Amino acid sequence: MILVVGDVVDDIGVRPLGTINAASDTESEIRMTPGGSAANVAAWLGHLGSYARFVGKAGADGVVRHVDALSAHGVDARIAADSELPTATIVLTLDAAADRTMYVDRAANTTLKATDLPTDIWNEIEWLHLTGYSFFDAGVRPIVVELMAEARRRSIGISVDPSSLGFLHVAGRDEFLSWVVDADLLFPNDDEQRFLQLESNAVVTRGSDGATFGDHSVAASPTDVVDTTGAGDAFCAGFLSVWTKRREADEALAAGAKAAAECVAVRGARPVRAR
Repeated sequence: MILVVGDVVDDIGVRPLGTINAASDTESEIRMTPGGSAANVAAWLGHLGSYARFVGKAGADGVVRHVDALSAHGVDARIAADSELPTATIVLTLDAAADRTMYVDRAANTTLKATDLPTDIWNEIEWLHLTGYSFFDAGVRPIVVELMAEARRRSIGISVDPSSLGFLHVAGRDEFLSWVVDADLLFPNDDEQRFLQLESNAVVTRGSDGATFGDHSVAASPTDVVDTTGAGDAFCAGFLSVWTKRREADEALAAGAKAAAECVAVRGARPVRAR
């Protein structure tokens, strides 16, 4: 089983249907879908047939909704409730190429505490996956650093998605790498890799140019791109769904590319079909 800890979010995707009228009204297609990089990875893992457990925090009004959304994909979801802050929200505006600009309010995600992690979360766990957003938050960082240390003590594999080039610039390369020094795998995209200059443990996603892992590479799977939100999360899940069972780099890359192609073909960051 793979343990995923991190953000759970309400994504509000905005796709303008015509010319944007600044300071006025623009006809748009607007959808609210479940999101959050870590929660997305867990959902895709479940969708792909891997056993996944997710731990995170939402506003009190969002706990049942997000537990149900993850459970529909076979995920063992453990989401704590924040009695004051709402569930995190991201507004994503999609451009003509289906790429997105994100406006982020992490809200309840920022209050994750050690007491929000159930005592049995390590039962049957063989791998831990985390995302950069938890490390960039000074209040949450000690929680995920300790999770990595505990995984090491238990001889459990660890992967981290750096998540955000903007936040990496703020944190600094050396500082970020000091936080994730125990990770077995990192999943940067092309821009993040140019900044981090990682070596043997980097699985680099390159959008339409596919992905690489050391001397191994895979082309992007053909698809009609509707929305790129969550593509990296789906890729991580696809890769880990193979890598945690057998260390076959080419097979893992192919699984990641296939999951990413499925993701970008639909609106939102999650699988369309329940498990």
